[in-house]
Amino acid sequence: MTTRIDRLFTKLKAENRPALVTYVMGGDPGYETSLSIMKALPQAGSDIIELGMPFSDPMADGPAIQAAGLRALRAGQTLSKTLEMARSFREDNEQTPIVLMGYYNPIYIYGVDRFLSDAKASGIDGLIIVDLPPEMDEELCLPAIRAGINFIRLATPTTDDRRLPKVLENTSGFVYYVSMTGITGSALPDTSKVAAAVSRIKGHTRLPVCVGFGVKTASQARAIGAAADGVVVGTAIVNAVANVLGPEGKMTADPAEAVATLVRGLAQGVREARAPAPAE
Repeated sequence: MTTRIDRLFTKLKAENRPALVTYVMGGDPGYETSLSIMKALPQAGSDIIELGMPFSDPMADGPAIQAAGLRALRAGQTLSKTLEMARSFREDNEQTPIVLMGYYNPIYIYGVDRFLSDAKASGIDGLIIVDLPPEMDEELCLPAIRAGINFIRLATPTTDDRRLPKVLENTSGFVYYVSMTGITGSALPDTSKVAAAVSRIKGHTRLPVCVGFGVKTASQARAIGAAADGVVVGTAIVNAVANVLGPEGKMTADPAEAVATLVRGLAQGVREARAPAPAE
């Protein structure tokens, strides 16, 4: 199968630049506002959108993304509404890949076959389900691949060369390298170690390797993009939404514009990652 994700990375390889992958929580701080944020991302320079599926008991999410998920759930967001967001986005944008990211429980309750059918119809290109290890590939990974949806796996600094082949066995689309141990947004990535980690993973796969967890600034995006095939930014974007919400959740500014401003800077950093140095 060839997906939007595959076609994008083929295009970017020809352009010799990394992808900017942006994460937003579906339904944060409300459905319509969240949809407007999602629609603003490609115009601001995002190449791939990770759309978070809010869940009440996340394991890998830091405080910012946990809070975003809770805001979304309080506003009435459900898995059905998250899929509806993707469908609405696709009315105006057929090109930008959408990856659903979250946990298995809401999908299990929804029903795997129904979920994959609805996800495909909604224009979903990939899944990142952080609590399903390779030993459970029959549960969702293999059915997703049969449905024409990429299943993207996480690799971490503790994923050694014995474990890595198993992690990569049914991975498609790209590999998401978590640049640190811990939860999202918990620390700054050590950009000096990224190139070696990406090289090690590429010794086991031809898939693109995207790097995330902790990327907050254009300079970090630029440094990581020099070695990685993609740079993933999540917590900084979620914080941009939170920063324009007052104590009662009332918006003090347009969250979509706040996110777009941040993403434009990150996109510039990514696009400069492999640009030739200016002549003296």
